[in-house]
Amino acid sequence: MSAASALQTAIFARLSGDAALTALVGANGITDRRPDGPAAPLLVIEGIDSTDHSTASETGEAHVVTLEAWSEAAGHREVQAIAAVVRAALHDAALVIAGHRLVLLFHRDTRLGRDGKSRFHRAQMRFRAVTEPQD
Repeated sequence: MSAASALQTAIFARLSGDAALTALVGANGITDRRPDGPAAPLLVIEGIDSTDHSTASETGEAHVVTLEAWSEAAGHREVQAIAAVVRAALHDAALVIAGHRLVLLFHRDTRLGRDGKSRFHRAQMRFRAVTEPQD
């Protein structure tokens, strides 16, 4: 399993097991794609961009993980609440990643906005992760 795939699996497991988050988005509110129909609030694992992060003596990958919280509620309050719970669950978390070792996982930034095509509010969160192959 690739490091990015294993990282996504570990993130999904951590977020799905977070009672505060499931209270906000529901038991099926965490996904890796946004449904076609209205199903908000929800949290989408939007994507993972990976680059080589090897040194002269160690192999590794750097990843930018993008998560999006979506809400139909008026204003940004609901997506801000979801983003706060996600940050608390993932920032500096010690996730177990199959076949790899997580060196770090840090929240980089969160951007709030309104989707121009719909009535939805969105919080886009980016996390930086570094992984190494497990010995």
